[in-house]
Amino acid sequence: MKKPLTYADAGVDIDKADRLVGVVKKIAEKTHIPGVLGGIGGFGGLFAPDLSGMKEPVLVSSTDGVGTKLKIAFMTGRHDTVGIDLVAMCVNDIAVSGARPLFFLDYISMGKLESGAAADIVRGVAAGCRMAGCALLGGETAEMPGMYAKGEYDLAGFAVGVIDRGNVIDGSGVEKGDAIIGVASSGLHSNGYSLARKICFETLGLNIDSHAPELGTSIGEALLTPTKIYAKTISALVRDFPVRGIAHITGGGISDNIIRSVPETLRVSVRRKSWDVPRIFSFLKEAGNVPEKEMARTFNNGLGLAVIAPEKAAADILRRLEDMGETGFVIGEITERTPSGDRFEWTD
Repeated sequence: MKKPLTYADAGVDIDKADRLVGVVKKIAEKTHIPGVLGGIGGFGGLFAPDLSGMKEPVLVSSTDGVGTKLKIAFMTGRHDTVGIDLVAMCVNDIAVSGARPLFFLDYISMGKLESGAAADIVRGVAAGCRMAGCALLGGETAEMPGMYAKGEYDLAGFAVGVIDRGNVIDGSGVEKGDAIIGVASSGLHSNGYSLARKICFETLGLNIDSHAPELGTSIGEALLTPTKIYAKTISALVRDFPVRGIAHITGGGISDNIIRSVPETLRVSVRRKSWDVPRIFSFLKEAGNVPEKEMARTFNNGLGLAVIAPEKAAADILRRLEDMGETGFVIGEITERTPSGDRFEWTD
């Protein structure tokens, strides 16, 4: 007689997943904000937003992942920061429209459910949600035998925010002469990790715990630095200043992202050496002999955000950024573009 097979025999432990849900519920409860209805465990998360004072509410959504930065988490065995990255990559994208983040959903997929790692990931997600001022409303943890190498997993996230249509920041109001204010990044954020890993582990032959004197820390610590979450910073700026455009500097770098927030009739002019570039970028550039153009389109090079506003407001915006613990720089201006001219230019 053949042995009866169970789902556990196939590599999926439903009981372990059920126990993890209990842990996740307690973690998520710490992110709850007004509007959350019920809790984790239902088929869908419920949220009743306060739309008072809005004439025409518009929902803004974004979805993203963490990319190959996850490989660094696998190598270090540290999983409590990539959840922050996950929230940041989604929430920053909706915040640049001026939207207020409401809630976040996550998806964790593992070959074999590792409860400790999964709980650490969710703790990071919850920390990110608190930084952004939104609720962790729900998610999914999937055990998928045979899909991933031992100890590996993938993450995806989804964020929703709201804004009054009349207050949407889409760059349409940007004008010639406006200042471009760069806001410092915390490091690589979550872009360019395939190149960074190749340089560190193949070209240089380093280990994840190798100490890099140039960075003052280990390679693993430097590469795991979480992505900065700008939601509250953006909210304060758009409330108090005439902000006309905002760009989240992600894949494509400074040039490709800022032009997304500027009308095609105008040109973005950015001055080289107008901001402080963290050492991690020059370290990678020198070690990998990476061309300047490649660096510019692969990494954020020290700027996680670009804010476009009238030139007369620039000094006040810089002071406000400093008051909020951010570092800002006037990195360029908006100029006129000829019909056949480039939309972006670097100047000295």
